[in-house]
Amino acid sequence: MDGKHPTPRPRRSDATRTAILDAARERFAADGYERATIRAIAKDAGIDPSMVMRYFGNKEGLFAAAVAIDLRLPDLTTVPHTDIGRTMVAHLLAVWEENEVLTAVLRVGATNQAGAERMRLIFQDQLVPAVRAVTADPDRAPARAALVASQLLGFALTRYVLRFPATVALSRAEVIDWLAPTVQRYVTEPLP
Repeated sequence: MDGKHPTPRPRRSDATRTAILDAARERFAADGYERATIRAIAKDAGIDPSMVMRYFGNKEGLFAAAVAIDLRLPDLTTVPHTDIGRTMVAHLLAVWEENEVLTAVLRVGATNQAGAERMRLIFQDQLVPAVRAVTADPDRAPARAALVASQLLGFALTRYVLRFPATVALSRAEVIDWLAPTVQRYVTEPLP
């Protein structure tokens, strides 16, 4: 603050919205979509349930806002063609490990239509364009991206949600070594 231009104070509505979203993420992750209630989320946020409805309209609107996820996929056009699989697996593994919201969406998506749709949109809107940019047959990018998603979501389900001991025990390097060749094939190899 320089005296001439005071630092703007955060708006109260921004703080309320943030508190609701934080509480919703925790509640959806802990209870799943079906068992999480607007009333419980409002209580966790320290506000009246009507405020949740005012900001987000309904539970589905709140869920969609709470799980807005940017996968921050790297520009694969700058990656050596032979390293695309390794780059994708390493990047998405880091995203899973840094972002509990992605695990919450996967958990909810396994049992709820709204969660499944949210997960589909995250991968459709972000993974398909990334694959399209580097595959030899861009018209097949949706199918290729779906195969990549099946590999990565299946792994994430067994490691972060179901917590299979053998999957959890794999080191980061081992995961990359196992999954990268398959992802590479899905993205860059000729169709069977």
